[in-house]
Amino acid sequence: MAGGRPGPVRVGAGLGALLCALHVQAACRVTTVTQELLKEGFHRDLLVKVELGEDAGGCAVAAQVHLPPGLYVDPYELATLQQHNLTKAVLFPDAIDVEAPEYLAQAAVLLLFLEPEAHCSHCFHGTVPVHARYHRPARATHQALVALQSPQVLLCCCHGQLSAECWEPAEVDTPCSSDTTSSCQWHTTKHRPAYEESMLRVPVGLREHNSLVCALTLLTTGLCSGLILAAACKYGHFSQ
Repeated sequence: MAGGRPGPVRVGAGLGALLCALHVQAACRVTTVTQELLKEGFHRDLLVKVELGEDAGGCAVAAQVHLPPGLYVDPYELATLQQHNLTKAVLFPDAIDVEAPEYLAQAAVLLLFLEPEAHCSHCFHGTVPVHARYHRPARATHQALVALQSPQVLLCCCHGQLSAECWEPAEVDTPCSSDTTSSCQWHTTKHRPAYEESMLRVPVGLREHNSLVCALTLLTTGLCSGLILAAACKYGHFSQ
């Protein structure tokens, strides 16, 4: 009989822990994040919207976007946009090969600073141009799929305190603003919402057409070279 008594105690302790966790999660209001790829083709605009469960209270809000090898942000275009105050972002790594195809490129991380919306004190948004890379020719399909994970919401409060029950430190070594050099601690929500991937369809060539494309390319190159050489011999002035 004595050996059976701890059972209800363990059940009660487990129920108490569950209720405590539910209470904490209820106290931490849900943060929602959505992303949308605007425009068509290889050159898109990535729109990120965030709705915090609480007022930001003067904290910096950002979205950490993990760019797969099939997508890239042009660092020169980004620098130009930031000079005109059209967007604020930090790119890791900052040196990106914009000419590399998808199978030779590396993944990158973009920290996009979000701007508050006028009609909503806890709503933020940000836009940045993204570009699709060229992919290898595919077999029996004209499209390649590029999966873009949903961004991670980050808060940086240099002059305020965030609830330890709702927010935890994030491993982001970046200033709270793209125009300052003083680093503050970024935080991410403990109770993350269900993230969804965005799928980008990139046009690709067919492997079945490799021989035809190579033959036409060689023929066109030879024809153009011959025309240029003929024009040079007919109209060129060569010194004796």
